[in-house]
Amino acid sequence: VQNLFGELGINDRLQWKEHSMIFAMPSKPGEFSRFDFPDVLPAPLNGIWAILRNNEMLTWPEKIKFAIGLLPAMVGGQAYVEAQDGLSVEEWMRKQGVPDRVTDEVFIAMSKALNFINPDELSMQCILIALNRFLQEKHGSKMAFLDGNPPERLCMPIVEHIRSLGGEVRLNSRIRKIELEDDGTVKNFLLTDGTTIEGDAYVFATPVDILKLLLPDSWKEIPYFKRLEKLVGVPVINVHIW
Repeated sequence: VQNLFGELGINDRLQWKEHSMIFAMPSKPGEFSRFDFPDVLPAPLNGIWAILRNNEMLTWPEKIKFAIGLLPAMVGGQAYVEAQDGLSVEEWMRKQGVPDRVTDEVFIAMSKALNFINPDELSMQCILIALNRFLQEKHGSKMAFLDGNPPERLCMPIVEHIRSLGGEVRLNSRIRKIELEDDGTVKNFLLTDGTTIEGDAYVFATPVDILKLLLPDSWKEIPYFKRLEKLVGVPVINVHIW
């Protein structure tokens, strides 16, 4: 994302916040707990310091058990991370001997922040990818907010950049149907206004539920697309306040 902002020349529109992770405490409604990452320390020392300094959410025995549980991920690297895709966050934590309270206090919030679902549904691979980034990059968990409404401050620069390179951006032009050639390849996209779009390559960037609705019947039995049956969209509402 930062590369995108750099290419568009709008890095100044990011409002960086202090490097802290703030959690609402389920056991103490209305109270918050902070993990503060010091700028003077490199990764992963800044993250270790943040965890050690926080004594409100996790006890020392819980911290030690959690650290021991994470050792295989630290040693095994990317191969280990990818192998955990079949386990949920909750299953992985219990397998590693991490107390359930760690999941309840920290990873319910982290699971919802990453994928809007609970630890018993989210793949541990997703969490480990995020944790690896936090451990490897000094500012891996630092947050920034856009300095205004996304359509004006982010989307329009993208549109202008595409147009400056000779591209075309059509608004209010939804796809009604993917029309196919006799050999099953894409012939064109039929839009709701009756016009068609033809190209050398087609890219779909839509929620999975919309892709399922538009997928041609003849494609649904192809093994590659059949795997879409296992994917379920997560309804999310974003509220932007500026």
